[in-house]
Amino acid sequence: MWPLSFGLACCAVEMIHSAMSRYDIERFGCLFRPAPKHTDLIIVSGTLTVKMSPYFARLTRAMSSPRWVISMGSCANGGGYYHHSYAVVRGCDKVIPVDVYVPGCPPCAEAVLFGVMQLQGKVSQFVSS
Repeated sequence: MWPLSFGLACCAVEMIHSAMSRYDIERFGCLFRPAPKHTDLIIVSGTLTVKMSPYFARLTRAMSSPRWVISMGSCANGGGYYHHSYAVVRGCDKVIPVDVYVPGCPPCAEAVLFGVMQLQGKVSQFVSS
């Protein structure tokens, strides 16, 4: 799995932390890529605003198929502390379908790795069927 490096807010720091030497997400086969055409996974980390949502949808459509989505953090899952704001999307699943939710504010790097492992289990079931 090659995730797109797409960080929106403070959760992006934990996503980056999961790629550093202590947790090393690459041992699970994840290599962060900067271009959507070379990826099959997007990790939505942080607050998705209404202004950012069309660009987010365009990035997701540019990814190779099949594409997978991990929603990371309470802001991406349901709006978080800012869910009453007119400018915040109340969950990125309103824009695109999500495969795995990683809870927390911000979730720790171990939770991100656990979410990736859960997604790998879903992908192996998808491929075997």
